[in-house]
Amino acid sequence: MIRMYIDPGTGSMLFTILIGVLGAGIYALRGVWMKLRFFLSGGKGKKEDASRIPFVIFTDSRRYWNGFESICDEFEKRGQKVVYMTASPDDPALEKAYTHVKTEFVGEGNRAFARLNLLKADVVLSSTPGLDVYQWKRSRDVKWYAHVLHAANDVIAYHMFGLDYFDAVLLCGAYQEKQLRDLEKIRNLPAKELPLIGLPYMDALKKRLTESQPLPPHPTTVLLAPSWGVNSIFNRFGGKVIDALLKTGYHVIVRPHPQSFTSEKEMIDALMREYPDGENLEWNRDNDNFEVLRRSDILISDFSGVIFDFVLVFDKPVIYADTSFDKSPLDACWLEDDMWTFSALPRIGRKLTEENFGEIGQLIETCLNDPSFQENREEARAETWVNIGSSARLTVDYLMKKREELLAQTAEKAAEKSSKKPGKKGGETA
Repeated sequence: MIRMYIDPGTGSMLFTILIGVLGAGIYALRGVWMKLRFFLSGGKGKKEDASRIPFVIFTDSRRYWNGFESICDEFEKRGQKVVYMTASPDDPALEKAYTHVKTEFVGEGNRAFARLNLLKADVVLSSTPGLDVYQWKRSRDVKWYAHVLHAANDVIAYHMFGLDYFDAVLLCGAYQEKQLRDLEKIRNLPAKELPLIGLPYMDALKKRLTESQPLPPHPTTVLLAPSWGVNSIFNRFGGKVIDALLKTGYHVIVRPHPQSFTSEKEMIDALMREYPDGENLEWNRDNDNFEVLRRSDILISDFSGVIFDFVLVFDKPVIYADTSFDKSPLDACWLEDDMWTFSALPRIGRKLTEENFGEIGQLIETCLNDPSFQENREEARAETWVNIGSSARLTVDYLMKKREELLAQTAEKAAEKSSKKPGKKGGETA
């Protein structure tokens, strides 16, 4: 038997073509059915399609529920019908009881996108980028697509074209508007709506921190939380960074990126054998990083998004490693201006380099005790996290108002079309 191999890229392309063909066929059949139903009803169509969903929220991962929960709660409070669609079978949303918000597992990977591509809804909100770029296509029966951010940094840090085809992007920092407007100009894209809303997931994180019990006395704790890949701390410095931290006498928590345990398993296993858990060292693999961030006094990372969670929410300093950053796959490579992240990092922490590696203890002391870092954290927070505590309410305000506008536009177009039919008042020709 001859077995044929299809590489993932080709498979994705074939799936996209298949969905396009099936979608076109379904839309054609739907159009025939609508005309037939109109004819059989004597020309009287229904004013409203009962199968159309007013609002859909889509997420490709359970980890984004910490931001969407407050939005769903706000919709529920207003008695508004919403369908929350998730591609994670273990999404915590599926266990939450709502009256007006329906939570639904729509399958993983391509199964989820196949459902989304034929969706009938007024407004779709998602934190998933790449609309109309890969498998996820704009449905002809969706009026409006809005993107909500899941990181308090540059919107040009997405992979290329990640936000191009959304109708709106809900921003959390004023500088992000210029970044997207510059991309629109370069790519000759229509202007999106860019309301300055805030960041629901960070609001939720801050609320959780405020409601937490005070920490018991503990030794000064350093959290080493690198990202993964060839440019990460472990790939650049290996175990030397753990050696240097243990010499400081501080308590050290090592929390590799979850992907490292899959993509870099051999390296992580070797490090865990060489540096086993002990009195001053622990390895952390909690699904939820809240407690480990809360009990750490300083963070050492590279360019992981956890940096801004730690700095802006927990109000603590960081040391960031001098690893190379390749922006060629990102939207950032299209723009001449530097990313906001690289202007913020020197203000909120110190850089770890080959030259100052042996002085890591002194770097930690400086970051913990220099009051200027506190002032700079407040400055960075003001730049990239607006409307703190109000983002869920403002998000729902925006989405509901937008739907009202869209429905009004649809009604107006229907009225104009009806008035132009022969025999209708104002529609007869001389």
